[in-house]
Amino acid sequence: MKFKQVYILLLVVVMCSFGLPKNIQKRVDAAIKDTFNIETFHFTNVRIPDADTKDLPSQFGEDNLFKITVDDMLLGYAYVAKAPSKTAQFDYLVLLDKDLIVLKSKVLIYREEYGGEIGSKRWLKQFIGKKEGDDLKYGDNIVAISGATISVRSMTNAMNNLLQSLKILHSKNIL
Repeated sequence: MKFKQVYILLLVVVMCSFGLPKNIQKRVDAAIKDTFNIETFHFTNVRIPDADTKDLPSQFGEDNLFKITVDDMLLGYAYVAKAPSKTAQFDYLVLLDKDLIVLKSKVLIYREEYGGEIGSKRWLKQFIGKKEGDDLKYGDNIVAISGATISVRSMTNAMNNLLQSLKILHSKNIL
């Protein structure tokens, strides 16, 4: 009897340990509802075999690429990751449609005193419509922000890495 209780407790702990932290999940959910203009949806992990992630510029784990579905119909994908700023990291979200085109990018949590301007909708909207194979260049097709150079370069690199990774995953028929 005691073994069964321990097993159930372990199962509950394991089940609760997966997924995004609650503060990030709330922000992701709000962005999905706003972007896709929906109230209810399913949010499930996309599992990519380790062998297929070795050569990708972006990191893909169990808790950063998700399918967004409604009634078993694929609406798109959500990618949640961290990028470096001057002394810390910031969390960001990229929402993609079912054809892997960027619908929205959002800085979820910024942990620096300076450079938080990269979280502005005005600056982030320049990523909308970008797709696999697009090349983003700081100061060329990505606008610089005075006082946020490191964060702007970091977000630009993160988006480039994601777009390149999506191209590879799409070519392997994983996405």
